[in-house]
Amino acid sequence: MPKYIFLTGGVVSSVGKGITAASIGRVLRSRGVEVSIQKLDPYINVDPGTMAPNQHGEVFVTEDGAETDLDLGHYERFIDENLTRASNVTTGQVYHSVISKERRGDYLGGTIQVIPHITNEIKERIGRVTRQTSADVVIVEVGGTVGDIESLPFLEAIRQMRREVGRQNVLYLHVTLLPHIGSTDELKTKPTQHSVNELRRIGIQPDILICRADHPVSRELREKIAIFGDISEEAVIPLQTSDTIYEVPLVLERAGLGRIITRELGLDTSMPDLRTWTELVDTIKAPKPKVPVAIVGKYVRSPDAYMSIVEALKHAGIHHGMDVDIHWIDAEDLEHESNMRLLDPVAGILVGPGFGPRGAEGKVRTARYARENGVPFLGICLGMQMAVVELLRHLLHSNLPNSTEFDETTKYPVIDIMPDQRDVAEKGGTMRLGVWPCRLTSGTKAATAYDQPIVYERHRHRFALNDEYREVLTAGGMVFSGMSPDGRLVEIMELEDHPWFVGSQFHPEFKSRPLRPHPLFRDFVGACKAHLERGSNVEEMAVELIEESVEASQVGR
Repeated sequence: MPKYIFLTGGVVSSVGKGITAASIGRVLRSRGVEVSIQKLDPYINVDPGTMAPNQHGEVFVTEDGAETDLDLGHYERFIDENLTRASNVTTGQVYHSVISKERRGDYLGGTIQVIPHITNEIKERIGRVTRQTSADVVIVEVGGTVGDIESLPFLEAIRQMRREVGRQNVLYLHVTLLPHIGSTDELKTKPTQHSVNELRRIGIQPDILICRADHPVSRELREKIAIFGDISEEAVIPLQTSDTIYEVPLVLERAGLGRIITRELGLDTSMPDLRTWTELVDTIKAPKPKVPVAIVGKYVRSPDAYMSIVEALKHAGIHHGMDVDIHWIDAEDLEHESNMRLLDPVAGILVGPGFGPRGAEGKVRTARYARENGVPFLGICLGMQMAVVELLRHLLHSNLPNSTEFDETTKYPVIDIMPDQRDVAEKGGTMRLGVWPCRLTSGTKAATAYDQPIVYERHRHRFALNDEYREVLTAGGMVFSGMSPDGRLVEIMELEDHPWFVGSQFHPEFKSRPLRPHPLFRDFVGACKAHLERGSNVEEMAVELIEESVEASQVGR
């Protein structure tokens, strides 16, 4: 019988349930427990694919092509497992399924209600994870905050789960916030008390409370929370804000959470082995030289829109013993030539993905800057496409080349909608999604990075490089270093006479791991490091020449 850990959140949103769920997964993995994680999202969208990233954060794509919540990225990075579409359930999916069944006649004679039909559908989807995986424990995070009307069906469903699968197979964890009052310099427990009371009103008694705080949580506070929460003091787990999210599993383990979970669920486990993870955290926290890297995009005012890119850069920095210092630059700002100086301080430029024309010309200008100045460049999805547009404009001495996404009548449609996307009318879940193979061209930077002939990467796009322009681009110095096996689609491009200029049609950031950085990010940051060192050497040589010149003039006098 599989075991379940249900995580709910209280007091405020963004309290850290996703990182907590991922960290519990890592803690259990360190004990040899097979784990899978699922996110229940209360919004009515079927998936976040049509939601603006500046509202909801990035859309994380799974191997099987599901557009999901960004928390699944954290899950994968912490437990180092590829998840599937079963790991993200939304209210939209649930109601869509139930209504479809009603229209087919599956419920003939019945009145469709939240209980039991909606809750049964939710429970079926929770059980789907256990049927599709070999997990001993499924960690289920319920999105939103206790008290939200949207979350009620999910909370009712997980309440019923304990009765159906047995008390010994279910744990309820509640993540709350202990706000700090500056005037009295104290943490307050009252919001947590109210949140626990709201859970009880719904019928859920939390077994463990994880108390987020920006300040140390005293023994007295833990005792107080335990009394009002009707749980043991050891089950009140303080979780103070850490220097890095990757430290959270270690904090939870030191607080005894792993021991409590294995005992309460009756898990037969080995002793925890977090040595490699501890070394990772020590490396992250150790002082290191910085390498400045620009992320150019249209959603930079909401960094969550580039969550996996940021983490992939960090992973690559760890590999090279560097801290990646991210410079956020709005692509719209770079549509003005006077703002191009914003790129001067960086040692590398990453142009991110996106949709729509806003900021597109700024991305084109950014690609030109990187090409002309020999600055390491990594373009992802739209970032790659704009680099292709820029090079063709340069080769033709014309500003007319463009993507038909932005100019349907352009004279030179170097980026065009893929043929199998032309007749697609619906927007949700209809792009080229999920894992597709890519054949690498030997002798290229991409082939050197991967060190294998075929790779499998995750995609999310409708537009691609137009085959009609391959010849002129190749003549102009572009190398197609990654292709679909049938040769129809360009997956990776790079420039010949450039230290490191690479663009990928796919999203390499989704497969990066803290202990195993993605090859393209690893080599990109390596090129940034080399560029920074070359610049430092040039500056040092210039200083030495000036000093020698001054000394010579003094001797002459």
